[in-house]
Amino acid sequence: MASQLLPLELIDKCVGSKIWIVMKGDKEFCGTLLGFDDYVNMVLEDVTEFDYSGGQTKLSKILLNGNNVCMVSSPNSFFSGVSS
Repeated sequence: MASQLLPLELIDKCVGSKIWIVMKGDKEFCGTLLGFDDYVNMVLEDVTEFDYSGGQTKLSKILLNGNNVCMVSSPNSFFSGVSS
């Protein structure tokens, strides 16, 4: 039987790693996860913010509201299905 991994355990394994976050609305973020809480509020550093108009903004550190997070992924797995 395969071992089960709970969502917060999976996010905990990502601390210190680069992650890709898709938010409700028109924003996406890629940065290094510094920490999170039980509500999946997240602190990231060395962040790039993307909006659907194609704009990018560099940010040193941000706090994301977990209530607005739609998806969390590693940047490598996010782009692995995209062909050039």
